[in-house]
Amino acid sequence: MASEYLKWKYRDVKREDRVELSLAEKRKNWWHYHKWHVVLGVVLVGIGINLAARALGLGQVRPDYQVAYVGENPLPDDTAAAIENAFASFGEDLNGDGQVTVRLNQYPAAGADPNLAAASQTTLMGDLLECESYFFLLEDPARFQADYHTLCRLDGSLPEDSDHSVQGTCLGWTECPVLAGTKLGEYSYPLLSETVSGSSDELASGLYLARRGFWTEKTAPYPEGCEALWNELTKGAAE
Repeated sequence: MASEYLKWKYRDVKREDRVELSLAEKRKNWWHYHKWHVVLGVVLVGIGINLAARALGLGQVRPDYQVAYVGENPLPDDTAAAIENAFASFGEDLNGDGQVTVRLNQYPAAGADPNLAAASQTTLMGDLLECESYFFLLEDPARFQADYHTLCRLDGSLPEDSDHSVQGTCLGWTECPVLAGTKLGEYSYPLLSETVSGSSDELASGLYLARRGFWTEKTAPYPEGCEALWNELTKGAAE
């Protein structure tokens, strides 16, 4: 039995009549409560389509060679493009698309945003697991080999699992007459209100060239062609 207090409290309360919304009002109301779900769904679908397109190679130029750069900071765009062109000038069309294409994949370790640095390392791990890059340009090859044990020796043999030494696995850029004799030109890029410029040859001179070792049947694309380019790039180098 309802108390006298509740009877008094709700004495003048009247049940509101149900308001029938128009179609436009229903749409507006639905969008108000679900718009972020729609935005998130569109983003996820876009990511899925992009990943599928990359996996299938749709809308992309398929590279004949892939090079992984691992260093503290990313190389300037001008330097990266010059290195790609230098490798391509000594390569050949391996996939039959009528052009020689080199893709330099950059995996910088440093950055003001730790999330970006973590994303770079994650992408590098994906490259290593999928055997995408055959060539490596390394700023600190000893650290790289100690961390990933990925490089083969200069003669193509594979180090033992327990051997994480970098000795005999890489050559300095300037130790390779072919690379040292290739002029990469200058680079420049805007930074705040200034323009930073310098020599791409100077940047490249501090890098080391190495190649991927394959401990399983899975290899990088076009391994024979990549080995031929390796032999060309290292011709005349004292191993």
